Amino acid sequence: MKINEFGNASVDIIVSSISLVRTSPCGRLEHLLPRRPTILTPEKKSLAPLICLLRNRSKQSMMAQLLNSSFTPTSPCLRRQSMPSLTQPTSRKLQIQAKIREIFMPALSSTMTEGKIVSWVKSEGDKLSKGESVVVVESDKADMDVETFYDGYLAAIMVEEGGVAAVGSAIALLAETEDEIAQATSKAKEQSSSLSLSAAPSSPPPVETKIPDFVPVATVVKPATVTAVASTHPASDRGKRIVASPYAKKLAKELNIDLSGVVGSGPMGRIVAKDVEVAVVAGAAVAEPTKPPSVAPGIELGSVVPFTTMQGAVSRNMVESLGVPTFRVGYTITTDALDALYKKIKPKGVTMTALLAKATALALAKHPVVNSSCRDGKSFTYNSSINIAVAVAIDGGLITPVLQNADKVDIYSLSRKWKELVDKARAKQLQPQEYSTGTFTLSNLGMFGVDRFDAILPPGTGAIMAVGASEPTVVATKDGRIGMKSQMQVNVTADHRVIYGADLAQFLETLAKIIEDPKDLTF
Repeated sequence: MKINEFGNASVDIIVSSISLVRTSPCGRLEHLLPRRPTILTPEKKSLAPLICLLRNRSKQSMMAQLLNSSFTPTSPCLRRQSMPSLTQPTSRKLQIQAKIREIFMPALSSTMTEGKIVSWVKSEGDKLSKGESVVVVESDKADMDVETFYDGYLAAIMVEEGGVAAVGSAIALLAETEDEIAQATSKAKEQSSSLSLSAAPSSPPPVETKIPDFVPVATVVKPATVTAVASTHPASDRGKRIVASPYAKKLAKELNIDLSGVVGSGPMGRIVAKDVEVAVVAGAAVAEPTKPPSVAPGIELGSVVPFTTMQGAVSRNMVESLGVPTFRVGYTITTDALDALYKKIKPKGVTMTALLAKATALALAKHPVVNSSCRDGKSFTYNSSINIAVAVAIDGGLITPVLQNADKVDIYSLSRKWKELVDKARAKQLQPQEYSTGTFTLSNLGMFGVDRFDAILPPGTGAIMAVGASEPTVVATKDGRIGMKSQMQVNVTADHRVIYGADLAQFLETLAKIIEDPKDLTF
């Protein structure tokens, strides 16, 4: 073997019997296809350089066709010169963008289109760490803490407390270093004019059921308030606003506590529920107890009050449900045995709501079509889990906490879970999976003495059952005598695209048997 002037090896006999991949002298990967052994005669040896050149060009042409692009010079020196020119501007641009980041309004649920700023946990200029809570946002169903994904400084707040912003829009700017806060502030001023939904109103909005966070309760409710004296307020930003958990604010509203005088014990001086309770005890020891007059909150007649975020979500869902063809079926169920069981196990923490949910889930397990759902109008789904959503009325709206896998969970665990969900619902702390995963819905107005009513079908589910009050009723017994039994009326509204009258009739018959003989509910 010898090396010619092209840097290629020429030999008298070259044998190739398998497909190989090697690196050519120019630095490219070449694919050597199987070919028959080639014998170079002395006459052809003089043409070896030309043959090598033609083969290299032929391989380049084939690779260009495969890649659908032409070959460029592959000299190492050329590559070293061209690569920095392509990468340096991009890296420089990314470095500049990484210094000031936007904090966006997150989508906290699948139906959320905009969110309301309940309170800012941090103030402008505060140092932030990754994973730290920055702001509390009110979605269409709950109040949730929003965390930061980066370290830095909260440079500028673009949407104040009480303001509304669309999902995906910027609500604040995060500076990487303290020196860039001024630059971020100027950038926020430039962007403020382009925000379609921004900034809380300078004056308090019309009185609603939910009091804005920055308005002390004492300025809205007339009864005398109980306050605890504090020299400095660690949770306030120079007196501009007070940082407190949503449940603490709700508790303060119910107990007529002015949060401006409460000292917070939470992170960064944030006021939590126990701080409000301490303020009540301390205030009762100082001030004479006064009985607040039983006067309803003042409502300005003739005023126009905009929907809250939750009311807006309920409105959209109700309008959407009008596009679903529904029908209704009623059934009367005797509840004497269920009432006796409830009286027996109530001391153990069992609730009637949990009993009804358990009975409904066991009936749905035998009639899966009633637990199905249709979303696109072309097909329906047999849901793999039986998740019972139960309607709960809360301040300013309605929400449906979900008892997941209700057919598989024992009645005692189900009752504990229900109490936990109700507490979180009233504090507006439910997570999306805790209120948006229902496959069948219960609405119970029997506790208010309502004997019967019809419920509107929630979008995305197959049926909803309205439960009336259980009342003593005069009935005829099987032997022809007149007796007294407790009975309740249930009415089911169903999607007629999936569920038919016979399906509901059979489901209600099974439900009645379970309630009238509830021995399976405690297993």
